[in-house]
Order: sequence, then C-alpha cells, then structure tokens
Amino acid sequence: MTTSYFATTARGLEEITAQELIKLGATAVKPEFTGVSFEGDRTLLYKVNLWGRTIFRVLQPIHTIKSTNPEQLYRNVRSIDWSEYLQPEQTIALRCTGKNPQLNNSHVTAIQIKNAIVDQQQQKHGVRSNVDTIEPDIVINAHIHENNCILSLDSTGDSLHRRGYRTAMGLAPLKETLAAALLYITEWTPEQALVDPFCGSGTIILEAALMGLNIAPGLYRKKFCFQNWTDYDAKLWGNLLKEAEMSQKEHLPPMIGTDADADIIRQAQSNAKACEIGDQVKFYQQHLVDITPPAESGILICNPPYGKRLSEVEALFPLYKLLGDIFKQRFKGWTAYVLTGNKELSKKVGLRTCARIPINNGGIPCTLLKYEMY
Repeated sequence: MTTSYFATTARGLEEITAQELIKLGATAVKPEFTGVSFEGDRTLLYKVNLWGRTIFRVLQPIHTIKSTNPEQLYRNVRSIDWSEYLQPEQTIALRCTGKNPQLNNSHVTAIQIKNAIVDQQQQKHGVRSNVDTIEPDIVINAHIHENNCILSLDSTGDSLHRRGYRTAMGLAPLKETLAAALLYITEWTPEQALVDPFCGSGTIILEAALMGLNIAPGLYRKKFCFQNWTDYDAKLWGNLLKEAEMSQKEHLPPMIGTDADADIIRQAQSNAKACEIGDQVKFYQQHLVDITPPAESGILICNPPYGKRLSEVEALFPLYKLLGDIFKQRFKGWTAYVLTGNKELSKKVGLRTCARIPINNGGIPCTLLKYEMY
C-alpha cells in the first residue's frame, strides 16, 4: 500500500535529500521548506530510516484537522480514534511546530493535543498514556499551518543525525547529516582518496567511510519509533537489516583525517572504533604545514575555523593563506573544498574558485569553496 510521508532535513539540503529519496525508491518526491514529501510503501519507510544520510526524521501524516483556536483543536484531536496508533500502556511525546493567531505557543499547543488524546483514552479504557520526553514509545508531530493542524506519526524518534557512533565530539562539530550532504555535493566516490586536514572528531571522514563501505547509518541505532507502531512488521525489518549487513564492502582508498590537537585526534579515533572501521581510516596529529597528499589525485575537504569576532578572524588570515599555498604546491591533480563562514577569510586562500556553493551550517550562512588543482 502506498502511503504519503515527509522527511525533515536541514534548510538548504532539500534538493540533496530529494535525490537521496529517489535513489532509495521513493515516488512523488517534492522538496519543500526544510523537508521533502514523498510516497512509498512500508518497506520504503523502513529503508529510509535505515539508509537515510541527510534526513533528520521521517513523518507519516495521519490527519489534517481544523484548528482555528485551542478549543477547536482539542475537540478535533479528541474525535480521532487514537487506539489505531497507540495503546494506553505506551508512552508518548508531542512535538509541535508552526502557529496561527490563536495557537501561537507551540508548548501550549502540544499540551492541548496531549490532553485531548489522554482524555479520550481515560474515557474509553480507564487508563492513559504517560508522557516521556526522553525515550517515548510513540512520537506525535503536530504542525500548525494557517487554520489547520497536520498530525503525523514520527517513525524515527531521536534524530537520524545522531547515528550512535559518535561518542566523542569536538567544540564545533558538523552534524553527520551535513557531512554526508557535503560529500554528495563534492561528488566524492569510494574510488577516490579523501583528506580532511581539520578533521576534528572525524565526522566527514567517518561519513565518507560509511558511504564507501556501504554501511547503513541506521545499523548503529538501537531502536526506531516505527518498531512501536501497531502495524510494525518485525520480519520485514529483520530482512532489511540482514540485507544491509550482507551488502557491506571491505576496502577503501586512503581516508585520512588530521588535526593539530592530539586530544581531538583521540576523539576521532574513538569514534572510528565505535563504528568498527578503525582499520579502514587513519586519524593522526599533524600540523597543516606538514600535510602531504596520500595519492596522485583525490578530494580534500575541510571545515577550518572561521572565528566570530574581528580579532579572531584577523588571527586566522595566515592559516587560510597557508591553506591556499599548500593546495597549489602539493595537491596538483586534486579537487579541494573549503567550508567557511567568513568572506574575508576565503579571500586569503588566494586561489580562484571554480564554484561557490551556499551552505547553511547550523544557522550560520556559509560557503563551500571549490578549487581545481591542475
């Protein structure tokens, strides 16, 4: 049976997520603001949660109801037969987005919806679901748009960007979903060497290794919310897990992450070990001035610091100049990418870009600079 779904993603990554969904077999794919609507069957729903690399959550819309004010919202939510979706012994959590003039506080709106659901349960069964904001069995997403409320079941639970392998993080880590998106943008392939000279806790290198070895990121998670749904198909899910494990590859080209901070490198090594791919990637302490290419060609991608205050930015000028010098002198035959949130710093690289791609990094407008090294 074909069902409508909505995959949430980071702002600016909608088109990339749409392409990812198409490759996974989704139909009627339509990018929207911070998400992509699509259609598919239950197998696809499970596959998107298992294999999605740029997606936060997958929602299944179940009802759209009128909600011009709190009273109407309560009545219409209570009129839904919630026994189709959850049982009184299951815990619930409500997440609410959007607003209208009468429903302009998402926390209050979420409480109104929760009250309608548990009041119905109390009336029908004499018992009700408890709220659990940490590890709920069922997560209900409500989105207020004009005079309507779109109610959805969250099939994912905890955001997919939390893969489960990254136990150690640096001061300003990239989300795993953004790291995966950057790799899609660079068109890196598993046959190409990859270097990150500002690797931090290793996110870009680790995401590339998971792609190259065809490891489903969802394998690192203990559970998804759809496993608590009334229509959960344990056999189907088990088969998909087995298929994912059997499809993994064994070898990668050189995958190297370096950083000047020894403690940060230990974090990256710890994360690689948690992924069980510590033998496939290399993380070691090295200053930028000492970096050399591990192959004749490949992709270099990095997210160097770009400061906040003027004094911090000016202090980084020599670093960016050194970066440009190293590209030019040592990385001929390579393609280099630099993610930066500061235009003045990008000028200090001193090389002509062949592409400047806007990227939103956690609300910070950034640019991914592309350099072809001939």
